[in-house]
Amino acid sequence: MTAVFSHGRLRLYLLKLLDDGPKHGYELIRLLEDRFLGLYAPSAGTIYPRLQRLEVEGLVTHTAAGGRKVYEITEAGRAELRQRAGELATLEADITASVQDLSTLAGEIQTEVRGSVRDLKRELREAARQTRQARWDRPVPPAAPAPAASPLLTEFDQRLAAFTMEVGGLVRAHRLSDNQLRTAIRVLDGALDGLRRLLR
Repeated sequence: MTAVFSHGRLRLYLLKLLDDGPKHGYELIRLLEDRFLGLYAPSAGTIYPRLQRLEVEGLVTHTAAGGRKVYEITEAGRAELRQRAGELATLEADITASVQDLSTLAGEIQTEVRGSVRDLKRELREAARQTRQARWDRPVPPAAPAPAASPLLTEFDQRLAAFTMEVGGLVRAHRLSDNQLRTAIRVLDGALDGLRRLLR
């Protein structure tokens, strides 16, 4: 759970979201994800126990609709929101600041991943160029035909291009968490180091 929701603040924000109208748990998760621009989404294991606790406290109630529980704020829940209006305003400001920080961090990681992929691609192209050049520099008997492009080298180039596109697509689609992006950077750096050692 993001630090902005420490000390029971997620509970307050759930009341705020339910004050806008009845919702099931999945809708609340999506609304929170949208509020954080896709950079944070709480798990069902984070949301549903809090909804159950709010229900026990009489702040929300639920009805079953289409196999899902639809939660609705009660008058007691609205009274708590009114009572904690100042705290809710502070929470909204903190969420806005947190989203800006997360966006900046995501941008930095995205730039770093793109840079690592670009460096890897450049070094692999250079290694492939040197390998091809070394082949051409070898003495060839006059009657020997010119060497054909290696099928493995062609496959290598195709896989490198597909790899670069897939990694870039994953990052742009925000399918990786911050921890996954950091791990991806380490994996790319490790792969690059391994190829440098191999091609020495």
